Amino acid sequence: MAKRLPLKQRYAALTRDVHWDPTYVDPAKVFPYTSFEGIKIHDWSKWEDPFRLTVDAYHKYQAEKDKRLYAVLDGFAQSQGHLTLSDARYLNAMKLFLQGVTPLEYTAHRQFAFLARYLDGAGPRFAALCQSIDELRHAQTEIHTLAGYNRYYPGFHSWSKMHDRVWYLSVPKSFFDDAVSAGPFEFLIAISFSFEYLLTNLLFVPFMSGASFNGDLPSMTFGFSAQSDESRHMTLGLEAIKFLLEQDEANVPIIQEWIDKWFWRGYRLAGLVAAMMDYMLPRKVMSWKEAFELYFEEQMLGGLFPDLAFYGIEPPRHVAQAVEEKEIVSHQVYWVLYQFSFAAAFTTTVPEPEEMAWLSQQYPDTFDRYYAPLWERARAVQDGGGRFFFQGLPQLCQVCQIPMAFTEPGDPSTICQRHSEFRGERFDFCSDGCKWIFDREPEKYVQAWLPVHQIYQGNCGGPTVPEVLAWYGVGDGDNGEYAGSPEQRNWRLWHEPATVEG
Repeated sequence: MAKRLPLKQRYAALTRDVHWDPTYVDPAKVFPYTSFEGIKIHDWSKWEDPFRLTVDAYHKYQAEKDKRLYAVLDGFAQSQGHLTLSDARYLNAMKLFLQGVTPLEYTAHRQFAFLARYLDGAGPRFAALCQSIDELRHAQTEIHTLAGYNRYYPGFHSWSKMHDRVWYLSVPKSFFDDAVSAGPFEFLIAISFSFEYLLTNLLFVPFMSGASFNGDLPSMTFGFSAQSDESRHMTLGLEAIKFLLEQDEANVPIIQEWIDKWFWRGYRLAGLVAAMMDYMLPRKVMSWKEAFELYFEEQMLGGLFPDLAFYGIEPPRHVAQAVEEKEIVSHQVYWVLYQFSFAAAFTTTVPEPEEMAWLSQQYPDTFDRYYAPLWERARAVQDGGGRFFFQGLPQLCQVCQIPMAFTEPGDPSTICQRHSEFRGERFDFCSDGCKWIFDREPEKYVQAWLPVHQIYQGNCGGPTVPEVLAWYGVGDGDNGEYAGSPEQRNWRLWHEPATVEG
């Protein structure tokens, strides 16, 4: 009886050994997309696959995880687990996740499927195929998990339409649109390295911990289920960058610029996570500042980039500004969301007194001086029967598409505004980082679909707020102030002790 092959040999037989070099067709026509970016690859066989999963092992492993996840979902639904959450306010973070992150998983699935066909080497093709399946599974499990809340809470119903139309969701959408419209190697640096390796822990680890702390067992479970895949994705990102750097010295400056660009784009996108962590979780896990120091400063600036210095790679351009902004970015982003939540698919409210005290403790150098006064004025307006909503449309950054709310480096009291001229037209930016990205390839960013511009041009349903909200797919109870909302009223009714008539 023939002996079973060791895993490494089985893996090679099912991946590397099925590759062949075309003879009667020009290889450049078979793989037409890996030459125009300037990256030089001399030997695709040097690609190392850290996770040597065969197809059968991969699907068995994923099926076991799905069984555990769906058992949790069924148990949570049958026991009315949605009533055990810390507070209905918590679900605003999940609405933002469903609307903003889940469609990105599907976009990543499609692009990695593209790479699984068009990368020249057998090793990276198979790695891309596995990640494509991972991303599709993530999208499906996130949809199934959060669909349970759609039966009881507003804001979960039209997330796919919203992702393509709503103003704040153009921030994550534009990030991935930028990545998938780049070349295959830039996409790997953008998603597999800069997003997955550098920044994914800032999203998934606080997100899963936040779900656990706030009684959301299903979201915690799918988060951990996805995070076990993310470990593979992060390793793919690290392998991709080392492989490219080792192939040719001429690749180094190209990759350095990609790291500079995609770190800043990813960091700006992570501002939504910062707001979620500091303001949207009724029970706090850690502050954005703590998470940034642990998962980026210590692990990446203190660990990864000293290793990459061997290849000539430096820490990302503008990283010093990101480190400085850890004190202020969550407050600035949530202040924008608070002012414009009448045009969003979630609700916002003024932080509770104990939350204000926590923010003051976490940000002793900035919160009391710059942001507590804003919230105190907003609470005074609310106590007087009003609600502070910004009356008008904000200017957006041409690159990251976030309203111009960020401040000058070193001066949290002055709004930062940069601009460039291209073909006789002025374009505005929220930071030196976004301006630098635009100036590298302006032809790309002048095509940006900016929601505010589209509203002014009459492309978003009509000129009035109700018409725009209808076009967005935002319905009654989805948006505005949390206090007094249908969501809060139902939450209180569900938790009031039942009265028994004698």
